[in-house]
Amino acid sequence: MAQRTVTHYESPSAGAVFQQAESGAGQRSPESLANLLNQVLKTSTGEIDSLISELQILRKKLQTDGDRIQRDITEYAELSQQVMQLTTIISDSVKKLPLAPRIRQ
Repeated sequence: MAQRTVTHYESPSAGAVFQQAESGAGQRSPESLANLLNQVLKTSTGEIDSLISELQILRKKLQTDGDRIQRDITEYAELSQQVMQLTTIISDSVKKLPLAPRIRQ
């Protein structure tokens, strides 16, 4: 009498359990191989689709963050230019002030 062994294969990321039946001689039936292949294919395809989706989300976030940083840099440059202009105006105004009389002791 041939003994059947059931082996479990578990995908660590998907958690799916695949079973394959072996005959006593260690051979697998074509149906069990086809089923195993289909399960592996579905799981692998699902994981790839999930990764693609996550990468697309990250790409959108990267684009959004990049746009925000570019706006912040532009805003900072404009503010910096305004501060330089204001500093020049103040400096020129201070130069035009009459010298205060010195107090003698």
